[in-house]
Amino acid sequence: MHTEETEEQATESKSSSRSPRRQRRPHWEQPVQLPPVKKEIIINVGDTETRIAVLEDGKMVELSYERPDDVKMAGSVYKGVVESVLPGMQAAFVHIGEERTAFLHASDIGKMGDDEYESEFEDEGAEPKRDLIKKEKHTAIEDVVKKNQIILAQVIKEPLGGKGARITTNVSLPGRFVVLVPDDSHVRVSKRISNWAERRRLKTILEPLRPQGCGLIARTEAEGGNEKDFKNDIKQLLKTWKQVMKDFEKKTAPICLYRETDITGTMMRDMFSEDVERLIVDDKKLYKEMVSYCKQVAPELKDRIELYEGEVPTFDLYGIESEIEKMMERKVWFKRGSYLVIDQTEAMVTIDVNTGRFVGKTNQEETILRANLQAAQEVARQVRLRDIGGLIIIDFIDMMHHSNRKRVYDEVKLAFARDRAKNSIATISEFGLVEMTRQRIRPQFMLAHTDPCPTCDGTGRVLSPETVAAKLERWFERARAATSIKRFKLVVHPKQAEYMLADKETWLKRIKKSSKSDISVETDELLGPDKYRMISVDDGVDLTDAFHPRTSRPT
Repeated sequence: MHTEETEEQATESKSSSRSPRRQRRPHWEQPVQLPPVKKEIIINVGDTETRIAVLEDGKMVELSYERPDDVKMAGSVYKGVVESVLPGMQAAFVHIGEERTAFLHASDIGKMGDDEYESEFEDEGAEPKRDLIKKEKHTAIEDVVKKNQIILAQVIKEPLGGKGARITTNVSLPGRFVVLVPDDSHVRVSKRISNWAERRRLKTILEPLRPQGCGLIARTEAEGGNEKDFKNDIKQLLKTWKQVMKDFEKKTAPICLYRETDITGTMMRDMFSEDVERLIVDDKKLYKEMVSYCKQVAPELKDRIELYEGEVPTFDLYGIESEIEKMMERKVWFKRGSYLVIDQTEAMVTIDVNTGRFVGKTNQEETILRANLQAAQEVARQVRLRDIGGLIIIDFIDMMHHSNRKRVYDEVKLAFARDRAKNSIATISEFGLVEMTRQRIRPQFMLAHTDPCPTCDGTGRVLSPETVAAKLERWFERARAATSIKRFKLVVHPKQAEYMLADKETWLKRIKKSSKSDISVETDELLGPDKYRMISVDDGVDLTDAFHPRTSRPT
């Protein structure tokens, strides 16, 4: 499944098939009971981008954005053509009409081949009827997918970096209250609805409403809902699905058959619910559209939508703009002088917790524990804010007592309980490390809003003046052996020139003598601190890259 709701579904066992006393306890972890928070949504509409901020008790915890030229792919349904099948990777690449081919892994083909599906749901009696691609458990991908095959697929992860979108053949269409699952036969309930009586009630209502050949999943918003709400939702979703199948039969691949709604439409469907106290928007046209939508699907919420028409920019008024600026920083300060250091690597994101200026008033272990407990809350907030996904390693400050490590772990679990993205958190190690994974659907905020530094090439470090001087010395050694040119102009950053010309130009005199060359030094502030240019004075030719170190040994 591709939506945040549908990735955390669960079902009850059929009460008629076993007695209450013998009924098994649910095998998923029960949701953490969270204290109520004041939840607000602030929307800023600009010419270049639309931004949506979610606040909990006045603190921003989520930020979404969309630009006019952005093409949202997650949730969209395509008619694609298989370009290649790679048995060694148990994957296929599928042309879906976008710039890059999409990636289809064997685990995303057919529900019966999905171990997560089998462990997630108790009711496994009926076999799915999806016949465009059907994969039995442990079947090799080359046995079910062939080159040039036409398939129906849905994007579950946006393109990231140089990778194309990830797709699945398990298509599902989310509505406000239910998710329609074509070619399925189950009725399920989101595991976020923990009340068993409510779960049974929803299943009882939805079972007779289930369309022939389709399954249904009650979303969290369905809690307390009535049959009329569900009927309208199912009717609209079924209409959309029939149009998708009609286009699948008529249109030529590759092509997009169904495009997910824009950021504001998705927010209204997935986030604007009873737990949101107010929604503030600064655009009159969007305000009217939202009120109109609420009148149709949730009239009790329309009065919570407010139009902001003040002179001060919306995000400035609520302190959001300054928070966005801090999201770009590597170091994050929080209560009492402690701080986090967040680093992105190719394989994972690491978060280091430091006490900083927080020294406490009691013993060392208590001071460390308090800093770690505060850090757990801030780590969760930053991960949600920056939309960090994939593998995350959190390095808490070492604690001596196992009970304290358990308290920190529990705090981490509690802090992530409100996260809409699916996550899995391992227990804290004796070294204070917490390993976790978090669902990644789109690029994280930092990667989407920044480019690698052209000076340091994304490493975050540049060569020291001493190292650059040593590189220049070796350059002149190679030049002396490879050319007869003796007059050079060396252009460097002012900081580098200051180092080389200090102490009565000792370095420059030594290099001139050893290379038997005439060298003049000029500065250029536009050069990176560790960059340089070497120019021949005689003909003005740039020789910076002319003499490379030998890559082979002499024979």
